[in-house]
Amino acid sequence: MNAATGIGAALLSLVLVAPVAAQGDADAGEKVFRRCKACHQVGEGARNGVGPELNGVLGRPAASVDGFRYSEAFREKGEEGLVWDEESLTVYLTKPKNFIPGTKMSFAGLSKEQDVADVLAYLAQFQ
Repeated sequence: MNAATGIGAALLSLVLVAPVAAQGDADAGEKVFRRCKACHQVGEGARNGVGPELNGVLGRPAASVDGFRYSEAFREKGEEGLVWDEESLTVYLTKPKNFIPGTKMSFAGLSKEQDVADVLAYLAQFQ
């Protein structure tokens, strides 16, 4: 495959794959996010807790919230250049410990694709 074909294939795949948050329901995502509230806050006045606050998480570099003490595993991902986008958050929210081995996050993950899409739609409101 030449460079032009590779670029064309990459662009086509971007066009064919709809953003996950666009497929989600923010109201349903708010309900699913209740599982996350023990550790994370989002919205006006959100603060770090057991986990970092999640305002503006989409597009944010990993391990970059001021004042939060990240695990070594998260700091390494941030240093490697991980930026939280819909794709990386989808994989992470499905199986956090598989995506970032050594994470301190005890949450096992969301097993339903729709729950992930809904949470992403909910979080997208807080950009």
